[in-house]
Amino acid sequence: MRIAPLLFYAALLTGLAGVRDSDAADAAFQSWLQSLWPQAQQLGVSRATFEAATRDLEPDLTLPDLVIPGRPEKPQAGQAEFVQTPPDYIKESTIDQLAVQGRKLYDQYRPALAAIERQFGVDPAVVLAIFGRETDYGRAKDSRSAIRVLATQAYLGKRKEKFRDEFLLALKIVQDGVIRPADMKSSWAGAMGLMQFLPSDYLKYAVDFDGDGRADIWNSVPDALASAAKQLADKGWQRGLHWAYEVHPPANVDCTIGVPENTLPIGEWLKRGFVPAYGRELSPAERAATASLVQPQSIYGPSFLAPANYFAIKEYNFSDLYVLFVGHLSDRIVDPRPFETPWGKVAQLPTRDLDRMQEILTARGYYHDKIDGKAGMKTRAALGEYQKHNGLKVDCWPSAALLAHMQAARGN
Repeated sequence: MRIAPLLFYAALLTGLAGVRDSDAADAAFQSWLQSLWPQAQQLGVSRATFEAATRDLEPDLTLPDLVIPGRPEKPQAGQAEFVQTPPDYIKESTIDQLAVQGRKLYDQYRPALAAIERQFGVDPAVVLAIFGRETDYGRAKDSRSAIRVLATQAYLGKRKEKFRDEFLLALKIVQDGVIRPADMKSSWAGAMGLMQFLPSDYLKYAVDFDGDGRADIWNSVPDALASAAKQLADKGWQRGLHWAYEVHPPANVDCTIGVPENTLPIGEWLKRGFVPAYGRELSPAERAATASLVQPQSIYGPSFLAPANYFAIKEYNFSDLYVLFVGHLSDRIVDPRPFETPWGKVAQLPTRDLDRMQEILTARGYYHDKIDGKAGMKTRAALGEYQKHNGLKVDCWPSAALLAHMQAARGN
């Protein structure tokens, strides 16, 4: 287990010009693959399936996010959900185009969507919006071998254990006869099919909704939509609630209260001066549902009351901007109106500056979560607390001026 990677790394150091110097590299990688056979066997994978999937398999060194000794690590551009401002990520032109196509698909798959809603309780427009966001309604085609991607990430990626498990589960999917290895395509991160499921997601949530005997998330739109609905339902989606409710907050709103742990019944938020956008009337069940305040761009953009359904979508992709994109697209599929409150103009700090902010906030006792360079809900709330204690304007937004203040201040 230890010798094989060393042989592979040595080959990389001496033969990186063509990556494939390399009987040694191939032998090392193959040796590592073979070491996984006992675990694959425990999952019910036959030796024949294992050999067919791994024979002549080579790592794909063109993938991002790899750690290869001897090759300088390239700084990652960052996932769009975490490095863009809301208006940059939720572009009106993109939303409008996807909504037009989403309405066509809503009509095309109306019977299947109605049946999916009856079975899982999930808003059909939401699963359509996930379809649109993940693969442009299937028009964005994956071209990489999922087996090769997962093996490479398990061997050289930054999250080896996670991808090793996903690689083994991909072999189980092949063993179960769902799809041939050659047809199992994925993104660079191993996400597969129309809704971008990892193998573990497939095995937990994939649904054969069209009744052809297999859950085909690669080619069957009904299967893919139903599988996404099952995942949302299993993650806590509540029938009859919206994904989130845009509201106009009171003028004196405290942006530091916008954290998931701070919940109130929606009716109580309304009593405290939060007014639903577009004069929307909420049902008694909606008013009784608990929700958190979400201000993705702090006081400089729309505000939302987020019930359980918001966080169910967030389990699909752990990003508030992803949830907003999917939620807003789902709204626009059935209602052409944009958010009632427009986005203001703000800048997004680079990841390294957000890292530094989180480090300072942690050292001074304002922040108690991971250092990840992302301006999430807890980071924004901590920034607001810092601003309160230092007599600054409380807007909970990371700016260059605020970082300069934090770096200059001592013990505040």
